[in-house]
Amino acid sequence: MTSRVAATGGAALVVAGAISIQTSAALVVPVFRQLGPSATSAWRFCLGAVILLLITRPSLRRWSRAQWSGALLMGLSTAFMNLCFYQALARIPLGTAVTIEFLGPLTVAVLGRHSWRHALWAVPGGLGVVLLSHPGGGVTVVGALFALGSGVGWAGYVFASHRVGGETPGFAGLAVAMSVAALVSSPFALTRVGELVHHPNLLARLSLVAALSIVAGFAAEMQALRLVSPSVVGVLLSFDPAVAFGVGLVALHEHVTGWVLTGLVLVVSAGIGVTWTSSSVVAPREVG
Repeated sequence: MTSRVAATGGAALVVAGAISIQTSAALVVPVFRQLGPSATSAWRFCLGAVILLLITRPSLRRWSRAQWSGALLMGLSTAFMNLCFYQALARIPLGTAVTIEFLGPLTVAVLGRHSWRHALWAVPGGLGVVLLSHPGGGVTVVGALFALGSGVGWAGYVFASHRVGGETPGFAGLAVAMSVAALVSSPFALTRVGELVHHPNLLARLSLVAALSIVAGFAAEMQALRLVSPSVVGVLLSFDPAVAFGVGLVALHEHVTGWVLTGLVLVVSAGIGVTWTSSSVVAPREVG
């Protein structure tokens, strides 16, 4: 596979993952009123882990220490990322939350071991983040801090997902990592069992959210990280704020201004630019 084909495939998978994950974020917002953001995040992991375990049926008896440590790191970083993100989403608009959160993978892109061209493409992505944040509109300090915390988790998730994808076959590693995330966040889930029992429609919505975000979205991003390196994906994730604002506009009726549109052009341009200038990629690896 040539570097350009790999980069294009990686970009397509990142965009598909972004659409799936940000759509699930819009769908989950109404659940916060009944379960709260932490319990909602926990049940999302529990349901997503169950779905992945049923699909992949991972054989774990021959797993190495490296495979287990990678899955553990991914599970912990993903749990931290999503718990912070849902707390931010409960306080600030979707597009703004993802924009601030994107500072995590953008930092990965800037600090990654790649040519100066990749770092240059991070510049318009970063400027786009600034412009997307400009409109404000209900941004609180606590919400912004939670979004920043989610960005730290997102940066760790990018590296951990790359490691797990390279060391485990198929999506078995993802299933184990999400099981770890479900376990560490389970205390939050247990506080809201009664609400799910009395409101089965919540369980149905959360199952859809888990399928869209954890199964489809995270699987797409893991496959992308098998094609290109974490720092390249860090720039490609510049699509996420743009997708989030689009979803927020359509599904949550969030306000869009000229500053937002300019920011969208810049972040999407950064993603396209790094796709076509990428020469350092990680070739697909056979794992077993």
